[in-house]
Amino acid sequence: MDYNNILVFSASICFIFLFGRIFVKPLKWVLKLALNSILGGLLIFIINCIGQSFNFHIGLNIFTSLLIGLLGLPGAILLVIINLLI
Repeated sequence: MDYNNILVFSASICFIFLFGRIFVKPLKWVLKLALNSILGGLLIFIINCIGQSFNFHIGLNIFTSLLIGLLGLPGAILLVIINLLI
């Protein structure tokens, strides 16, 4: 193997590591948001199951699950308060 091949191979490995490091952080953020949104949808489902006996219902859609995914438990409380006021 000559030195040009070694240099190209080393530069490629460095580029792959730098490229991966740049995109790992946003990917982690997107995956965390997706997981929190799924858990938010599950929380809305549980609220709807409990609220069924009180004639209480929160619509389960992408907006409400993303709101709970971004805000967490305060988002769920916000949705309950908004639903009670409207």
